[in-house]
Amino acid sequence: MALKENTTENDILIRCKDLVLGYETGVVLTGVSFTVHAGDYLCIVGENGSGKSTLIKALLGLVQPRGGEIVFSGVSSREIGYLPQQTALQKDFPASVYEVVLSGCANGLGRAPFYGKAQHTRAAANLARLGIADLAKASYRTLSGGQQQRVLLARALCATTKLLLLDEPVAALDPIATNDLYALIQRLNREEGITVLMVSHDVSCALHDATHVLQLSERGVAFFGTAAAYRKSPTGARFLRCACADYPRIQFGVWEEE
Repeated sequence: MALKENTTENDILIRCKDLVLGYETGVVLTGVSFTVHAGDYLCIVGENGSGKSTLIKALLGLVQPRGGEIVFSGVSSREIGYLPQQTALQKDFPASVYEVVLSGCANGLGRAPFYGKAQHTRAAANLARLGIADLAKASYRTLSGGQQQRVLLARALCATTKLLLLDEPVAALDPIATNDLYALIQRLNREEGITVLMVSHDVSCALHDATHVLQLSERGVAFFGTAAAYRKSPTGARFLRCACADYPRIQFGVWEEE
């Protein structure tokens, strides 16, 4: 599916308006407004503590807004695929690859107590889709970081055909695994039309594929618009310079060999 150059109100999947988010300790984000259209690839960037993960949690319904609103159109909370940041405990999860992927079908079970033929078919299809069918019987905890992320992405795809939320999907991956995962996410977006919202510190690489950028700051939204406009903006230029200083061998999606 090709990316849409022209979008309409009917294409909107998510609309956030004047969003205020926080916890008992205080407000994290204020006045956050943006829209996500079907087929978008939105990269969410910002300094540590700017509220990126809090925003993802709000979109998942795990954090309730203190003000403003989040409106979903054409997609329900049960149709969102989520790939969270992995903890050390999760990386050592004692289950087979197939069991991990199949668990992504849980939202579609309804009142059924067991996975049925449809869920098993979907899990097998997504293992094949991501090129990891041969790992189905392997122990998840024995896989490399890149393989584990593919497994978790397959799990997320069991929950959706429309919308993926990815929170730092390439964190701690080596350069080859990072590029492979970015290429896979790009294919899902451009060829299969899946809308992607991705939080990333690896901004220069992430922008290589993104159609839009949302930069958060302590004040809320520092920038929202197309990736092309972001690169040309003073806000984007400053942030990209800082990102390239932190990742000196990464330049706009290409890992430079030493």
